[in-house]
Amino acid sequence: MTKNKSNADKNLQNVVKDLDQQVVTGHQAQQIQQQTNDRRHQDALNHDEPPGRSIVTDKE
Repeated sequence: MTKNKSNADKNLQNVVKDLDQQVVTGHQAQQIQQQTNDRRHQDALNHDEPPGRSIVTDKE
């Protein structure tokens, strides 16, 4: 096990780092989620197969 050279509690250091982060508001979270959804939608559009072709094929 490694020794902590600064004599500070490592758990408390992590808590301080977490508290130093900026809080995301509900509006910002919604914008981030919408950007993710938009990228997924655009990716799905870019990977559409032409009509009559399917990735899944029935061999029956």
